[in-house]
Amino acid sequence: MSNEPILLDKALASFDALWSPRIVTRVNDYDVRITKVQGEHIWHVHDDTDEFFMVLDGELRISLREPAGERTVLLPRGAVFTVPRGTEHKPSAPSGAAILLFEPSGTLTVGDRHDEIPDHVDATTGHALGS
Repeated sequence: MSNEPILLDKALASFDALWSPRIVTRVNDYDVRITKVQGEHIWHVHDDTDEFFMVLDGELRISLREPAGERTVLLPRGAVFTVPRGTEHKPSAPSGAAILLFEPSGTLTVGDRHDEIPDHVDATTGHALGS
């Protein structure tokens, strides 16, 4: 990891792949990841960890399946939201978005349980920035 400041705009400009996060730094045992998204991800669950989202640009929607039923939260630029562990969720961005994720190192983008993974979704624990 770099011991120099990282400009997120420059880091986001360094790749084009969608739904394929890049690890910009680590904080203790957590990755700080950035990714570009457009269209829909898949329904998935992280059994043992919460998942933090921050919208850097665009607008993100996160559909949630909760005990009270299904709902969708709308996150405009600058908004943050944490999906609690064990909550089935599906991020989407019809018009595209750039997001920052904060989660334990090694966490799969498709969670512990998920729908079938389509070709446009990268099932990864994050890629090094610049790869």
